[in-house]
Amino acid sequence: MPLALLALAIGAFGIGTTEFVIMGLLPEVAGDFGVSIPTAGFLVTGYALGVVLGAPLMTVLGTKVSRKRMLMLLMGLFIVGNLLSAVAPAFAVMLIGRVVASLAHGAFFGIGSVVAADLVAPDKKAGAIAMMFTGLTVANVVGVPLGTLVGQTVGWRVTFGVVAVLGVLGLAGIAKLVPELPRAEGVRLRHELAAFKNTQVLLAMAMTVLGFGGVFAAITYIAPMATHVTGFAEGSVTWLLVLFGLGMVVGNLVGGRYADRALMPMLYVSLGSLAVVLALFTLTAHNKVLAAVTIVLIGALGFATVPPLQKRVLDQAHGAPTLASAVNIGAFNLGNALAAWLGGLVIAGGLGYTAPNWVGAALATAALVLALVSATLERRDGAVAALVTGWTPAEQSAAVHH
Repeated sequence: MPLALLALAIGAFGIGTTEFVIMGLLPEVAGDFGVSIPTAGFLVTGYALGVVLGAPLMTVLGTKVSRKRMLMLLMGLFIVGNLLSAVAPAFAVMLIGRVVASLAHGAFFGIGSVVAADLVAPDKKAGAIAMMFTGLTVANVVGVPLGTLVGQTVGWRVTFGVVAVLGVLGLAGIAKLVPELPRAEGVRLRHELAAFKNTQVLLAMAMTVLGFGGVFAAITYIAPMATHVTGFAEGSVTWLLVLFGLGMVVGNLVGGRYADRALMPMLYVSLGSLAVVLALFTLTAHNKVLAAVTIVLIGALGFATVPPLQKRVLDQAHGAPTLASAVNIGAFNLGNALAAWLGGLVIAGGLGYTAPNWVGAALATAALVLALVSATLERRDGAVAALVTGWTPAEQSAAVHH
């Protein structure tokens, strides 16, 4: 594996850390700026919305310049955004910093995946892409808990300063190690946009919004829930986030393993189980041991949906999946924004810190319903096509892929 992949992994590590570390630092940030916890939750919402808008915008701009230069530009945005957050004199300025940093997120993973695959032999492409995404996974196990610990011990501004340094390392690594790759020839925006006319692509993205949104409804407010409801000390939030990160790693591996074997059944099981576990969290949050176990399960079940949902989008966006793939990354963050906002609403409405768990359960249930609708439509369309063409489903699939 070339060293260039290490540079991409460092960038992914920094992006993953800055996205999730804010959840463990909401009380500290809210206290420093004199705002409520629900208001501080807009730092999660703003970042997520920035990814939603930035993923397609930056991906389209990325077709105009070399991939290496685009990756460097994205890392530059990431550094500026985190530095702005670190020195922000007011809450509004920090919110702007979060949005600036978020613009790099979706396109970095979209373009970075293409670069990683181009750096290695054809039989190693999946391993190269996985190596880059390892940075994001490790961020949730190491970067986020350590960033939370640093923020609670030394100050949250130091955390964002350290993340900016990670961005500098990623930028330097990309500049030094990633070769100049030529722009893809024949790429037309209209080909990429055509994928969004496919109902199945849109349904898959809606499942992405609602499914992972369910996870964020609970995890966005994990710090106040753990300290005010469960009775954990503030310092315990760090290892709770470690547990959540470990769950994500396991879920990602399981979801990736079974997505190729039985994609839709994998979605049914993970989304249904996620809805049940989130609903139970309203009860288990009152017991330290049960709460810790539930947090692991939420991470595992939530991330078990990621590989099948991403693969679902790629499978349905035949021939031109780049923009659809980037937009689906934005869809994850749209779900995060929606969930964080709804979670803040129910807390502000006086329903308590466990109320966001019910919001998460409802979102996951809605995603499960869409998965069932999607499968039903797919079977119906397949039956209609079989009547018209006389082909079996297997022959239809072979023709499409050919």
